[in-house]
Amino acid sequence: MEEKKTNDLGIEIKKVYLADHSIQHPEPGQFPFTRGIQEDMYRGKLWTMRQYAGFSTAEESNKRYKFLLEQGVTGLSVAFDLPTQIGYDSDHPISEGEVGKVGVAIDSIEDMEILLEGIDLEKVSTSMTINATAFILLALYVAVAKRKGADVSKLSGTIQNDILKEYAARGTYIYPPLPSMRIITDIMEWCSKEMPKWNTISISGYHIREAGSTAVQEAAFTLSNGKSYVKAALEKGININTLGKRLSFFFNAHNNLFEEVAKFRASRKIWANIMKELGATDPKAMMLRFHTQTGGSTLTQQQPLNNISRVTIQALAAVMGGTQSLHTNGYDEALGLPTQEAAQVALRTQQIIAFESGAADTADPLGGSYYVEQLTNEMEVEIKKLIEYIDQKGGSVKAIEEGYMQEQIAQSAYQYQRAIEEHEKVIVGVNQFLVQEKSNTPIFKIDDQVHKNQVEKLKKLRTKRDQKKVEDCLNAISNAATSSQNLMPLVIEAVENYCTLGEISDALRKIFGEHRQ
Repeated sequence: MEEKKTNDLGIEIKKVYLADHSIQHPEPGQFPFTRGIQEDMYRGKLWTMRQYAGFSTAEESNKRYKFLLEQGVTGLSVAFDLPTQIGYDSDHPISEGEVGKVGVAIDSIEDMEILLEGIDLEKVSTSMTINATAFILLALYVAVAKRKGADVSKLSGTIQNDILKEYAARGTYIYPPLPSMRIITDIMEWCSKEMPKWNTISISGYHIREAGSTAVQEAAFTLSNGKSYVKAALEKGININTLGKRLSFFFNAHNNLFEEVAKFRASRKIWANIMKELGATDPKAMMLRFHTQTGGSTLTQQQPLNNISRVTIQALAAVMGGTQSLHTNGYDEALGLPTQEAAQVALRTQQIIAFESGAADTADPLGGSYYVEQLTNEMEVEIKKLIEYIDQKGGSVKAIEEGYMQEQIAQSAYQYQRAIEEHEKVIVGVNQFLVQEKSNTPIFKIDDQVHKNQVEKLKKLRTKRDQKKVEDCLNAISNAATSSQNLMPLVIEAVENYCTLGEISDALRKIFGEHRQ
């Protein structure tokens, strides 16, 4: 008797799939958008090609952005260092050893001006992977755009701004959940009036998957978090049809091409129905728009050139799954920050898929595949079960506070690692097909001088600014935190007057406190 085969989700994979005439999906561009949010998909417009970049100083990152723009990227994607992510200036003791290491160090408006020097912000869409301090980085972006003479209402881009997944999977939070949700809804409210083209949140499953979740958990936890954000915005009085058009999502793409395509298709259908149930009436407000990044946790230090093949499969899954935006990882990212060569190869992978593979020629190219259609349905059932369970617990915030999501992710990560160690799951070059190798892959390292330079810049900044004005701005932010006043205008004014990211974060730490797991 043939042994039963299952995928990582425990779903049985049949030897062959036959037609199931009970499965019916409307055409691409029609509710519930299982087959894609546009009727012609990439025939009308290709996905936005992004390359996630940011390291060292604002000067060095600016050079990389200009290089990538010259190579054909159609949107910037900014990585920030850990101190910036958790609200500390580069000269804070806790920043020691981390300045400029996993992203660019941004302490003040001076850094942001250098980061964006020579880039037309009205023409380039900018994505910023930032959460706890997203409101400050958005304020800095707006302040610099105004100094450049740009029309703020024409700016397009995204801030990740998804704090719930930080508690569940990633850990770069500052404040407790409720005040963090208040900051997020302040951003949504302000942007709905002042920056209508800006996506105010990118609800992220990427880091949930990187922490070890399954594809079903990634989708379920992400959509459940999205539901919580929408409910919080509705309580603030924000129109769901306006809000829905500015929500975006951020998913991971792993190596099982068919599982990933089914995940994207099922997620679109589920989200459209969630938004409809919450009161959306405009079809565009029900569309799940998402950015995809290939799986960082799937990259291997062993035989790193194999990662080019992995990234290609993952990128193809994202495209066939209908992504709106895509970042492809460098083959050397299991070793360190991507070198310029690796970043170029990663971008070329997207361009080859777009212009040579034929994957962009028709909407939903795997639609109608017996396997993909049935797998989409099975994943939809499993994702909905998890969302319903979280709803019974009182929603995402409650599930996170009780540790439910964290526990489920940890269990899945353990089971996956155990399967690799016991050779139940093959990872080429890691537990099978090994070779004796000496890596010649160059590793991109950040000079420790970056920290010293940032500290020196801060010292100079603090001697030349109007300290009274700084104190007034910071006090205004603290006072507003105790009321229902929207924080965004005050934070923009603060950064324009050279308040630093750490100082603004501290002004709110005094009122909101810090979250402890």
